Amino acid sequence: MAEQNTRLGIWLMVATTFVFAMQDGISRHLAGEYNVWMVVMIRYWFFAAFVIALAARKPGGLRKPGGLRRVVASRFPLVQTARGLLLALEVGVMVTGFVALGLVESHAVFTCYPLLVAALSGPVLGERVGWRRWTAIGIGFLGVLLILRPGVQVFSPAALIPLLAAFMFALYALLTRYVARGDSAATSFFWTGTVGAVAMTLIGVWFWEPMSPRDWAWMGVLCCTAALGHWCMIRAYEVAEASAVQPFSFLQLVFASAVGVTVFGETLRWNVVAGAGLVVAAGLFTLWRARVRARG
Repeated sequence: MAEQNTRLGIWLMVATTFVFAMQDGISRHLAGEYNVWMVVMIRYWFFAAFVIALAARKPGGLRKPGGLRRVVASRFPLVQTARGLLLALEVGVMVTGFVALGLVESHAVFTCYPLLVAALSGPVLGERVGWRRWTAIGIGFLGVLLILRPGVQVFSPAALIPLLAAFMFALYALLTRYVARGDSAATSFFWTGTVGAVAMTLIGVWFWEPMSPRDWAWMGVLCCTAALGHWCMIRAYEVAEASAVQPFSFLQLVFASAVGVTVFGETLRWNVVAGAGLVVAAGLFTLWRARVRARG
């Protein structure tokens, strides 16, 4: 039964990466036509509605006095707020990278975030990072340099956008692990959606633009894929161990690159493919070492 659940979890994670890659393609299209922060704001409105709906389905939920209060109650309200702000801003930064740099190169650089998580887990969470993981981190960042190729050609500042997004997402992941010491996953998910929606509304309303009916349809698809992707991810972690399904999250790079090449006419340069391969290999090694240490 456990093996069957692991297999199901893997397929759910594969579905998650595929849906998120399609979502990234739609985000790139919309952000190329309209202001990035307006697009992210509307997406977060739907996300907030989704997390509130999930809270309503919890025991007690919105139907009993205090039900919602139990979901909202956090031992770390300030950290939860910081998490929500970080993720919302990271989404905006990453979508900006899609427009400025393309899906292929943005995702190739962003793939280094597990290495950043490993590198920052010491100073942020007080975890010990051994020499093997530091070696993998170093190799992974050599891969990032291979992708960026500073000094070989005129360096584009746009290349730093997905790197900033990866750093922000790594901090978000570490803060998520920190609040998990006292808050449930439902509580963290609720704060992520609602704080992000409030923050993006405060920013996005200043950049409102009229949207064509066709693009409103794409926006509807974007919102639905966001909800579907998060549902698949939640289910994947419910039916299987995180260490078993997490390596398959790297497939988002493959799917997003396919969208970039086939839909947006991007090219796969040799240095991007080679650098991304180094980053993914280093990331998989750090995940494996984390699993070994957890078992030991």
